Amino acid sequence: MKRTSSVLFYTIDKAIKTYRQFAQSQLKEANIDITIDQWLVLSTIVEQPGISQTDIAEYVFKDSASVTRIIEKLVEQKYLKRNFHETDRRMISLKVTIKGIDIIRKVNRVVLKYRATAQEGLTKKEIDGAKETLQKIIDNCSK
Repeated sequence: MKRTSSVLFYTIDKAIKTYRQFAQSQLKEANIDITIDQWLVLSTIVEQPGISQTDIAEYVFKDSASVTRIIEKLVEQKYLKRNFHETDRRMISLKVTIKGIDIIRKVNRVVLKYRATAQEGLTKKEIDGAKETLQKIIDNCSK
């Protein structure tokens, strides 16, 4: 049996976890009080106005309960405003506040820097090859 650390999926998972920890530490170092997951949810709402919580969860690879907790925190921090939908009171409408737009802009500046650091020394060909390989894995597992 192969050692766990020699399995491709172990390395992928380790790379993702290491990257997320690095990304969060970069936000903390920049005195930005938001998590990567919170930023992803805010950005998704800005990019896709009217998106449902279920679709947000799918888009950011989180379960619905986690997205609900993230949204609660974002509302508490006044980055997000939540209203009942105009025509269906069972649905909620999410709107990013001015404060939310401001934090997204701050995070975006930091993101550009830490992504560049994470990809340092990689060629465009290597990045494209990695994307292609990972997409094949996604496709294989989605059949």
